[in-house]
Amino acid sequence: MFRRFSINYALLSILIDSIVIAFSLAVTTLLRPTLSKLSFVKPMTDISSIPPILYILFPVIWVAMLMFFSVYDGRKNFKVLDEFTSLLKGSLLATVVLAGTLFLSYRDTSRVLFLTFILLTFLILVAWRLIARFIFKLTSSSPTNQQNVLIIGAGKVGKDVFHQIKNYPLKGIMISGFLDDDPDKHLESGKILGTITDAKRIIQEYHISDVIITLPQSAHLQTDKLLVELHHLPIKVWIIPDYFHLALHTAVIEEFAGLPMLDLRAPMLSDYQRMTKRAFDIVLTIFLLPFSFILGLFISLAIYLDDKTPIIIKQTRVGENGRIFIMYKFRTMVPEAEAQRHLVEQYDENGKLIHKTKNDPRVTKVGKVLRKTSLDELPQLINVLKGEMSLVGPRPELPYLVDQYEPWQRKRFSVPQGITGWWQIHGRSDKPMHLHTEDDIYYVQHYSLLLDIYILFMTAIAVFKGEGAY
Repeated sequence: MFRRFSINYALLSILIDSIVIAFSLAVTTLLRPTLSKLSFVKPMTDISSIPPILYILFPVIWVAMLMFFSVYDGRKNFKVLDEFTSLLKGSLLATVVLAGTLFLSYRDTSRVLFLTFILLTFLILVAWRLIARFIFKLTSSSPTNQQNVLIIGAGKVGKDVFHQIKNYPLKGIMISGFLDDDPDKHLESGKILGTITDAKRIIQEYHISDVIITLPQSAHLQTDKLLVELHHLPIKVWIIPDYFHLALHTAVIEEFAGLPMLDLRAPMLSDYQRMTKRAFDIVLTIFLLPFSFILGLFISLAIYLDDKTPIIIKQTRVGENGRIFIMYKFRTMVPEAEAQRHLVEQYDENGKLIHKTKNDPRVTKVGKVLRKTSLDELPQLINVLKGEMSLVGPRPELPYLVDQYEPWQRKRFSVPQGITGWWQIHGRSDKPMHLHTEDDIYYVQHYSLLLDIYILFMTAIAVFKGEGAY
């Protein structure tokens, strides 16, 4: 299901808007001759006067104007009035730009047809958004969409936050309770679930999605320790008051349930960076799928002839913001490889674990070829389509390796994890885990679409040369 504030929903909205605009142009072109019956409308019977290029140009221009007014930014258009105000502004600007485009190019286009097209398009754009809001309102109370909130600190600020959220006109937010070191603290409503040291257990037990820290500044040492612990978990962390220096990720001020709060787990990528990256992933992956499928058939046959089944394995990996997901790979090791892991693990001179080693006896004959060429990663295109991974980004790590991370290393999880990344083109398997992280953080801090394209190009060269992979 599409979440309302997700990148996937924004991309879907752009696609729907583009289809609506092209559809409206086609419909108004067909309707134009019938409008000639009106006394103030110039007769017109030829409907072939609309150049085909306009079916592409109109959607591109109109969608661009809507993007200019942040129509696809769900957080800026949470309220219906805000969304339709942005939609109206974008549509008015689109009307002016489209009219100017026609004046400079296809001046013979019927003005009645153009005005009818503008009106019909705007009405449909409004209508489908109202329908979408209605559907989200019906499904917002579903357990899969519900935000379970835990408030840490049952003092005055915590109580105020509790009442603000309770009175906020939004379904789908449920306050599970408080954590406070004073279990006897009087509460008019809500309940204290435990002490602050119980945070990790309570978050997992109550399936918490958002934690709001309302501890006083005098408890800054306790807050500091708590934040390090919470950054191990795939949750949103909000804090009152200001603690910018404690953020391991980007910290920004946002509104949550009508309250200005500091989000310590804000995405490193802006909404449009993320949307562009996601669109790039989808388009390139769909283009690669037919070739990957054919190549995958030959790889599957080779694996089966060499070592029978399974052909594809599923691995639990840590994704963006610490979320756990299942990653797919062609099997390159013997089936009992995980049980033999301790036989091949090595450590560098500083005691850091080196995950991959040369001449691993668990790797099969076909597996050596697949690892050398990185073809074992092909099934991860499925993960990319599902939105669990990107084509480019830090590699999704195994949970037991993440458990050994130092706090600074977790910044690598602030962007979508990828099939290839910056460290793959600067050593690939030749570096130990802790040096991978430095390269990953460099990518996080310098992200751009051009950097993604460069990494993909350099990955292809590295794979062709067979450098550093084993």
